[in-house]
Amino acid sequence: MTARRAYPSDLSDARWELIEPILSAWRFERRGRALDFGRPPRHDLREIMNAILYVDRTGCQWAYLPHDFPPWQSVYGYFAKWQTGGIFAQLNGLLRELVRQQEGKHRHPSACVIDAQSVKTSTSVPARSQGIDAGKKIVGRKRSILTDTLGLLLAVLVTAAGVQDSTAGRTLLEQAAADHPSLRKVWVDGGYRKHFIDHAATLGIDLAIVQRAPGARGFTPIPKRWTVERTYGWLMLHRRLVRDYESYPHRSEAMIHLAMTDLMARRLTGESTVSWRDPALPNKKRISG
Repeated sequence: MTARRAYPSDLSDARWELIEPILSAWRFERRGRALDFGRPPRHDLREIMNAILYVDRTGCQWAYLPHDFPPWQSVYGYFAKWQTGGIFAQLNGLLRELVRQQEGKHRHPSACVIDAQSVKTSTSVPARSQGIDAGKKIVGRKRSILTDTLGLLLAVLVTAAGVQDSTAGRTLLEQAAADHPSLRKVWVDGGYRKHFIDHAATLGIDLAIVQRAPGARGFTPIPKRWTVERTYGWLMLHRRLVRDYESYPHRSEAMIHLAMTDLMARRLTGESTVSWRDPALPNKKRISG
């Protein structure tokens, strides 16, 4: 790897140690099927991941990656292959179990929370994958996520914004029930309809609707549901997720998995993310989160 000045989004040695085994296993498996197995890889996996994290964190276009990273075409190629191979979901699952154990929880959750967020899309997103959220007056896509009680991601589904919460939630809950058989309880808001409650029961999951307190105004933390709202706040620290820039919904889901992987790796190693609030920055320069 060529020596270069580090970016704030770069992996530390401790965080790289957490994710390196999965990426190295992926490369070894692919090289075992290649005809040129004996030729050394052209790009360092850590630098590839650093470049992908740079895009996720800063929100820049792939073609605008700094020149001290590998060529952007190669970086995007790895990103696409890792998404297709489920590597980002695998990393998210591994680190989530480690964080849960660190917090004194069983590695398999029994309770979860579902919520949806509509976001605007960029001009590069195909119109066929967009929709209109009439309630929030947003043209774009909808991110439905299912988290455990710590706010850690269990499942994500990106759809057109016009898809009803219960419809997306049904697919999401089915996926979560298959991947996490230990789930027995789920909390949702009032936007989810009664047929969703009945469907959850068929999966062996008790669904409860948690409403805002009558007369509450402004931001009010809602019992049980506040954890998933906090997760959306974490995701917004990654500028690539402030608006949906991805051409395909499954690429958007990969960016969300990546953001959560970055967050959990920092939590496990006790590292914080540099933001404009950090008083240790030289000359007190403001760097937006």
